[in-house]
Amino acid sequence: MTQLFRSSPMRVEADWIDYNGHLNMAFYSVLFDRGIDQLWEAFGLGPDYREARGMTTYTAEFHIRYLRELHEGDAAIATCQILDYDAKRIHTYQELFHADGWLAATGESLFLSIDQSGPRVAPFPEDVAARIAAMGRDHAALPRPEAAGGAIAIRRKTA
Repeated sequence: MTQLFRSSPMRVEADWIDYNGHLNMAFYSVLFDRGIDQLWEAFGLGPDYREARGMTTYTAEFHIRYLRELHEGDAAIATCQILDYDAKRIHTYQELFHADGWLAATGESLFLSIDQSGPRVAPFPEDVAARIAAMGRDHAALPRPEAAGGAIAIRRKTA
């Protein structure tokens, strides 16, 4: 059965709470990033990859939808679905769930493979590309999330 990647549970830290008493918007990104770091480790894209191969990834674009507030001490789990990939890029869709199961936020990203000697965009090494492709093929069987590819706009009623 095709499965989304699921991070280990992550805690909302006290320093991340804003003056409104809930998780500050910037730290939703931190939770998504920490979740993707766990997937990157599975692909072989962690800190050792950077040191041994002189390669890394950069985020080219990231779009978050905030759906429900998280609070201090809450546990959250990030999922990740590969929507598309090629030799140099990975397009992902993430969801951030409270440990109780409700959806707190979604994130959509475009990641680039980077050769640090430039730095410049460069193909993933074959072994890494094979792991990404395997998950990408697996995830292609999943339905595309409705919210993927959404645009920011003020929707106006027509007269």
